[in-house]
Amino acid sequence: MSTCATVSRSLDEPVSGTAATAATWLLLEQPGPWGAKALTSSHLDPAVGRALEAAAEGTGVRVALIRRPGRHADPGTPAVRQVYAAHTVPGRVWLHGATTRDPRRLLDLDFAALGAGDHHSFGTALGGRPYRGDPLALVCTNGKRDRCCALLGRPLAAELCASGVRGVWEVTHLGGHRFSPTVLVLPYGYAYGRAEAHTIKEALHGAQEGRVVVEGCRGCSAWERPGQAAELAVRSVAGEYRAGLLSVVRTDGAAPRWEVTVGHADGRRWRVTVAQGAALPPRPESCGAAVLGTPARMDVVSVRELRPTALAS
Repeated sequence: MSTCATVSRSLDEPVSGTAATAATWLLLEQPGPWGAKALTSSHLDPAVGRALEAAAEGTGVRVALIRRPGRHADPGTPAVRQVYAAHTVPGRVWLHGATTRDPRRLLDLDFAALGAGDHHSFGTALGGRPYRGDPLALVCTNGKRDRCCALLGRPLAAELCASGVRGVWEVTHLGGHRFSPTVLVLPYGYAYGRAEAHTIKEALHGAQEGRVVVEGCRGCSAWERPGQAAELAVRSVAGEYRAGLLSVVRTDGAAPRWEVTVGHADGRRWRVTVAQGAALPPRPESCGAAVLGTPARMDVVSVRELRPTALAS
């Protein structure tokens, strides 16, 4: 059976620079089935879902639903739901957790502040506290959005759980169905495509140690797509795999070509040229697409370390 994921894999489409963009993730537990637009087509009150979408728009916050891996027959309304908020901008990364009996309480959050990295409203509105458990692995499994996510994501989530990995959740949407199974690792916000259990176990172990695994990495959600590709390229060139030390300082230009400056906490800087190309030949961008597409790809043209005298240029 040919799916968007099998075609993308067979064409060796690069995954770097394809992660969803979100400075902050807000995750609400919602068991049971999910529709294609899960915030308004699940057993969450659709009025609450619409209000959450409206509150998050333009703030840098991305709202998604999560559920425990396993069967998804309707269990009824959960008495207590898990909620997470995670800010992914390097140098200011945090992951907080809370529980709530009433999802409407999430509407008391200050979404603009959350997107900017301020967690205080999460504590005030929900009693949230810093999360001290194992890193989280969010596996996209929403088959109503794309069948690849169910066919490939659900078995991966089940395999991780069966092998004793903690912190595994199914999530509604991470973008890039054709890279299924797709996984987001928190707190640092690095996404992975065509994920296999051993890669995600290594990525979780790395996150626990404050280290980024670049194998299969789509990028850090804190950055736009050119920055994602540039940061991963600098990691490989510089051999720097510690989390939180590299940041996208500035991005000049516009599609189809950018000059991205990546900075290290120790003061070093790199200038990375990223060009947008079209993934050819045309292919299905998702299993539900009626026509073939040529999705944009981020190609790193060059990586140049800047000398101190060039930093002002």
